[in-house]
Amino acid sequence: MGKIRIYERRDNESMRVFMRALLEDVRALERMIDGGGWFEDDVRRIGAEQEMFLVDRSGRPVDKALAILEELSREHFTTELGQFNLELNLEPLALNGRCLGQMRSNLDAHMGEVRDVAERHGVRVALTGILPTLEKGDLSLDSMTPIPRYYQLNQVMRELRGGEFRTLIKGLDELQTTHDNVMLEACNTSFQIHFQVAPAEFAKLYNVAQVATGPVLAASVNSPVMLRHRLWHETRVALFQQSLDVRSEAHTQRGGRTRVSFGEAWVEDSVMEIFREDVARFRVLISAELEESPLLKIDRGVAPDLKALRLHNGTVYRWNRPCYGAENGRPHLRIENRVLPAGPTIADEVANSAFFFGLMCALAEEYGEVRRAISFDDTKSNFMAAARYGLNARLKWFGGKSYGAEALIVEQLLPLARQGLLDHDLDPNEVDEYLAIFEARVRSGRTGSQWALDSLEAMEGTGRLDERYRSLTASLITQNWSGRPVHEWELAQTEGTEDLRESYRSIGQIMSTDLFTVHPEDLIDLAASVMDWEHLRHVPVEDADGKLVGLVTHRMLLRMVGQGLGGKPVSVREIMCPDPITTTPETPTTEAIALMRSDKLGCLPVVQDEKLVGIVTESDFIDLSTKLLDEWLRAE
Repeated sequence: MGKIRIYERRDNESMRVFMRALLEDVRALERMIDGGGWFEDDVRRIGAEQEMFLVDRSGRPVDKALAILEELSREHFTTELGQFNLELNLEPLALNGRCLGQMRSNLDAHMGEVRDVAERHGVRVALTGILPTLEKGDLSLDSMTPIPRYYQLNQVMRELRGGEFRTLIKGLDELQTTHDNVMLEACNTSFQIHFQVAPAEFAKLYNVAQVATGPVLAASVNSPVMLRHRLWHETRVALFQQSLDVRSEAHTQRGGRTRVSFGEAWVEDSVMEIFREDVARFRVLISAELEESPLLKIDRGVAPDLKALRLHNGTVYRWNRPCYGAENGRPHLRIENRVLPAGPTIADEVANSAFFFGLMCALAEEYGEVRRAISFDDTKSNFMAAARYGLNARLKWFGGKSYGAEALIVEQLLPLARQGLLDHDLDPNEVDEYLAIFEARVRSGRTGSQWALDSLEAMEGTGRLDERYRSLTASLITQNWSGRPVHEWELAQTEGTEDLRESYRSIGQIMSTDLFTVHPEDLIDLAASVMDWEHLRHVPVEDADGKLVGLVTHRMLLRMVGQGLGGKPVSVREIMCPDPITTTPETPTTEAIALMRSDKLGCLPVVQDEKLVGIVTESDFIDLSTKLLDEWLRAE
C-alpha cells in the first residue's frame, strides 16, 4: 500500500470508479491464472517483514519514527500506523542452501542500522508483540503517523463502526476498554513471513499454512500483557481482531465476519475464492490513483500491477493472507503469515520461520490434501487455543487425536519440518541450528510470553506496578540483543530499573485502580463500613455507568455523627461532596501535588473519558516520598 498513491476523496462517484477498477482487477487476475504462463513458478522464495517498537530511556513508547526514518534506507524501512513503530522489509530469498543464515544476516545488518540511528536520538528498539509499558494515553491521534491514508482509514473505520471501538479480553486479568480511534492496532508488532507459491498449488499450500499456524504459534507466543493486564499468551490475536472490528450492531448480530479473521472454510481450488469473497464481503475503505486498464495490459503481454486489488487486500487482515506481486515484470503469488509476533530475538524469529517453512514443505508431501485429514473447525480451534494458552494448549491433529502442544511439536512436527527443509536442499547445519533453538524453547516451556509472565510473578510484591512493567521492558530490550534465545534468558528483576523516578512522573503510574466505590443511593452506613473494613479515608461515588458523581470522606462521616444524623437511614447522596476536584492519568505528579496542597485535598479521584479509573491519596505520596528519599540517601 505504501507505493500506491491514495486519494483523500471518498465521495460516491470516486468510490464507484474505484470499485469498477477493483472488479476489473479481479477479472484480470482470473484471466492470468486461467491462461497460464504468467506467474513465476520455477522458484520458491521466502521473505519477511520486521515490525518494532521505539522506546525512550525509561522504557516508554516514543514518537520518533519519522526522525529516525530520515536517516535510514527507504528501500527497506517504512512507517507504521503509530509514530512509535517502524517496519523493515527484508530482501526475498530463494528457499534453498543457506537461506536461513542469510535471513539472519540480513536481519542483523538492518536492525543494527536502525539501532545505531535510534541511539543517536536517545531511543532504543524493542522486539515484542505488545510493549508492556504502553498506556491508553499513548494511543491518541497525536501519535498516529501523519500520513493521509492513516487518517482516512481512521475516519472511514469510525464511520463504519458508528461508535467507539470496544475491547474485551479475558485472561488471567480482564481488560475492558473503549477507544475512539484505530490506534489500538498500533499496539501490535509482528514478524510476518512470506512463502511464494504457484497458482496451481495455491489451494493445497494455503490449507497447509492454516494447519501449520496453530502449532507454530503455540511455541512462538510473545505478547501476554496489554495495558498492564495479563491476558492471552498471544494477546495480539484478540486485540487485532477487536481493534479493527467495524461491523455495525446489526452486522454483528447476523454473525458477519470481521476484517481480521482466520477464515471459515478450506480453499477448494484457487486463490480466486479468497479474493472474490473478500471483495463481496468487505466494503472499499479507500481509493487510489489508478493507471491503465489491467485487461489492456494483458492484451499487450504486460503484467498489470492490480493496484486496486492490492489496496483492497491490504484492508482485509486474514491471519494467512494471499498476496499478489509483480516485481521485475514477473507476477507471483505468496502466502503472508501474519500470526507471529516480533521477537523475542532475531534467532528466535528465524527459528520460528524455519519451523513454519519446514511444515509448509513437508505436510502436503506427507499427507496430501490436509483438508481430508483434519476438519477446518479443529484447525481454527487449534489457532485460537494456541493464542490463548501457548504451549499449554491442547491441539487436535490428524486422525482426530488430541495432543499437548509440546508433545505434538517435539514428537511429530519437528522431524517433519526438518525433512521438509532438507528436501528443499537447505544447508543441514543451518536447519539443525535453528530447529534446535525451536526445540529447546518448546522442551523448556520458556516462550517469550512465559518468560514475561514468570518475570512478573517473580517481581510480585517488589516495587509499584509501573516499576515492575518498566523493569520487564528494560530487561526484554537488553536481552533482545544479547545473542541468547529466549529459553536462555534470565527473569526480569525490579532492581533493573535505571531511574526509579521514571516510575512516578505521572499520576497514572502511581494511582490505585483496585477501588472500593459506592452508589449515590446506597446507605451511608455501607460507605462507613467499607472505610472501616478496608482502612480507607476516602470512597468515590459513581453511578451505574462508572461516572464519578461524588466523594465521601471520613470527615464527612464524623460531621454527620456530630450533627446527630446517625440514627436515621441516610443516603450517600445526602452526605457526599458532589463534583469533587479530579485529575487525569496523564497529569504530571508534581502538578497533582501542587493542586492537593493549594486546595488542601486528601485525595484526587482520577478520571478518563468521564469515567473513574483510579484514585491517588496522601498516603500514596508518603510512600512515594519514602522510596525516593531512601534512593537518594543510598546514593550519597
